[in-house]
Amino acid sequence: MIDPRTVVLVEGASDKSAIETLAQRRGVDLAAEGISLVSMGGATNIGTYVGELGPSGRRLRLAGLCDAREEVDFRRALERAGLGSGLGPGDLETLGFFVCVADLEDELIRALGTAAVERVVDAEGELGSFRTMQMQPAWRGRASHDQLRRFMGAGSGRKIRYSSLLVAALDLDRVPRPLDMLLAHLLDGPGG
Repeated sequence: MIDPRTVVLVEGASDKSAIETLAQRRGVDLAAEGISLVSMGGATNIGTYVGELGPSGRRLRLAGLCDAREEVDFRRALERAGLGSGLGPGDLETLGFFVCVADLEDELIRALGTAAVERVVDAEGELGSFRTMQMQPAWRGRASHDQLRRFMGAGSGRKIRYSSLLVAALDLDRVPRPLDMLLAHLLDGPGG
């Protein structure tokens, strides 16, 4: 791999998998573009990675993707690194950091629609498991969207597998805004 000029910081492996799949579908070779994806093992690790890779570390161009509930952690880490002060959502986007409304699964389910997501689940042979979960008292009567989000996060490795499968099932003109904007940002500036 070429030494990266840009590092994309994401919370976990499912985010990384989704970005890789989208880039591949759009014919983008991230490594050839000098772009490396780093799964941080949780949003609370953002400060460490920004410190090591950003202005006071390796001085690489940074970008990222996070869930709405983790936005404050990202904002604080970027401010501590000297990349701004009093950063708001628009400022984060200018810096190349994009926020999912709830989380990536929420974005993908909304983009595809629940019926399409259920078809993906069915193709993976897990529709029966999903139907069983829907009948559990805690999930009975809840919106299909919420049930699917829970299902994606409930099984070992399921989030990683489905993030790629859901991106693969998307019409490329219906890519969730945070993913679409992140990839556009990566290919727009220096190092991309």
